[in-house]
Amino acid sequence: MTDPELVQALDYILNRSDESSIEALAQAVIRRRRDFRAFSAAAMPNPQRMAKEIAGQINTGIGAGVDTLKNSVREMTVRIIREHAPELSEKQIEELCRAWIPETGGSEGGGSAVPRDMLASMIEQFISFSQGTMRESVDQNLREEMGAWPERYWNAFPPVIRNIITDFLKDRITEKEFNHKIGIALEF
Repeated sequence: MTDPELVQALDYILNRSDESSIEALAQAVIRRRRDFRAFSAAAMPNPQRMAKEIAGQINTGIGAGVDTLKNSVREMTVRIIREHAPELSEKQIEELCRAWIPETGGSEGGGSAVPRDMLASMIEQFISFSQGTMRESVDQNLREEMGAWPERYWNAFPPVIRNIITDFLKDRITEKEFNHKIGIALEF
């Protein structure tokens, strides 16, 4: 019973994580355990999946009254986000809604195309670089592989991630709040 994702996660924790990563992981484990106690694993709501499914149904078959139904889906999505992540700002909630609920005309929602674990690593590297704590060799390797990697990373981040990073780098939120908000944003 070797789960490749578990092996990858354990490798990251044991060999590559720093203190702030361990804190973020610990907070994620605490939240996940709390969720398991509050809900059975099968019944745990996934607001992103629910919003995309309902919005997809609206776009594929209903026709008349689409705007009314989309507003209902949006209101439900906002309610779920507020219930499960009350610390997010109105702006962050709005960005999540825009990312999850496709616009009319059949376009897909705009969640990050970057896998969650890769996005987490990119965020960690970007923060390390921005705070001046990144080893010069790591920066040099990234620049050799990608060129202007900080700009490329920034452009790849979803808007909600950019706002959280900006708040953290401008000392508007603590490291603990940053890790908590990033964990929530990555979960969606």
